Parts: sequence; C-alpha cells; structure tokens
Amino acid sequence: MANELTGKVAVITGGSSGIGLGVAQRFLAEGARVVIADIDRDSGEEVVAALGADAAFKHTDVADARQVTDLVAFAVARFGGLHVMFNNAGISGVRHPTLFDDDFADFHRVMDVNLLGVMVGTREAARYMATAGGGAVINISSVGGVNPAPSLWAYHMSKSSVIFFTKAAAVGLGEHNVRVNCICPGNIETPILEQAMAAHLPEDERAETMKRIRAYILAKQPLQIQGKTDDIAEAAVFLACDRSSYITGTVLPVDGGLLAGTPASSGGITRLQAGGDVDGD
Repeated sequence: MANELTGKVAVITGGSSGIGLGVAQRFLAEGARVVIADIDRDSGEEVVAALGADAAFKHTDVADARQVTDLVAFAVARFGGLHVMFNNAGISGVRHPTLFDDDFADFHRVMDVNLLGVMVGTREAARYMATAGGGAVINISSVGGVNPAPSLWAYHMSKSSVIFFTKAAAVGLGEHNVRVNCICPGNIETPILEQAMAAHLPEDERAETMKRIRAYILAKQPLQIQGKTDDIAEAAVFLACDRSSYITGTVLPVDGGLLAGTPASSGGITRLQAGGDVDGD
C-alpha cells in the first residue's frame, strides 16, 4: 500500500542518522510531513535540506524535558498537528566487560537519553494527541532490553525500562485513543554498535572488527539476513498507520529471530569477548 501516512505529521527523535533517518525517509515517501529532532545540529540541518519541504529540523537534546516540550510545540506550529511520535534517540554508553569494571559514571546520561527522553516524548505527544482525536507513539527499545547480557549495564537497563513504560503508557492513554507500541531492533546496521564495540580501536582495525562482530551475530539468528534500517521503517509505518488501529501496548522484535532462539548450526561459535553478548541493535 502506498501513501499510508498522507496527511499525518510525525516527530522522529535521533532522526539525522541510523534508524531515525531510515524511518524519516520512509515516512516522507508514505506522504507524511516529518520533524527530525537531533542533538547534532549540523547533521540534522544537512539531512533536512536534502529531504525537502516536507521535513523540518529542530535541535533537541531529549534528556532535557523542556526541549522535548518545545519540540512537540514546534511540530504542531510548523505542520499544523502531530499524529505520530517516534521516540528513537538513544546512546549506548561506555562498555564495561564485567560489572566490577563499571563505575556507572555514564548511568544518568544513558538513562536520561534512552528512558527519560522516551517518557517525556510520550507524555508531550499524547498531551496534544488527546485533544486532537488520538495518535500513535512508537518507542524504540532493543533486543538487549528483553534478553539480559553483561557489558552495557546502563544501556540494557534503560531499554528494558522502555518496554515496561510503553506498556504502562498504553494502558494509561488508551482512553484518549493514543496507541503506544514498542519496536525492539536487533542486528541492524547503524552507527551505535560500532560506537559501543569498536570506538576505542584504530580506524584501520574497526572495519575488520565490525565484520567479525556482524558474522558472530548472524550466526545466532534463525534468519541469516543482515538487518537494515528499512526493516525497522517497515514496522514503524505499520504501527503509525491505520492498519494498526487496534494494536497498543505491543512489543515487536525486528531482529531476524534473535529473541526466538539460537539455531543449532551456530553451536560451534566462540564468544568474541569474555565480557559478554552483543545484540547489534
């Protein structure tokens, strides 16, 4: 089906790269007008200039509740409404192989971006939607928010909390015809995995390291397919459009089957690092 989002206005946080950009491009192709929010002003403005008149940029740090409130107000003023809130902005935090190594120095920043940003984004979008006939809120969690794994301690906690919050918000906002759902990506090609796993390496080593990591993750998947941002965009369009009008409080993994289980063919795979799993979201 084409143009499923015609007439709708969407806000996408963390929209200048990765999953956010992929979803923005797809929403625009489906007829929506889109506000891209990002902390990276230069990248956001460059992206919007390329996307055309139906896209606008709002510099936003989602960890600051006031900026998120201003973001929603900007979308309504710029395009005349708000129908879809895509809470996507997130950071990995610093990777620590064992719990004993983690000083939790980045805990509050990770939780503020990954969880508080989602909570405030949901609240502010729903506050408007409740007066305008309803709408759809889509929150991004991770397979790492479902299956526990060591290393990115604050990150996993934040993503697990996003799932619980999504369900609670769906219950609380249903009376206003505001649907709240959650997507859990796994092994999607975005910058966040490289930032978490290979940022400390010399540039000439990163590509080979990431190739090995992707192969390791693929071996754990029932579907031997590398995930793309388009795969998340497909799910996002469905949850944003009228085809999902009877769906709320749901958690949708888009992960090649990672959460379903590991195929027997991967039994000989050796863990890359003693520090634990990687989920590649």
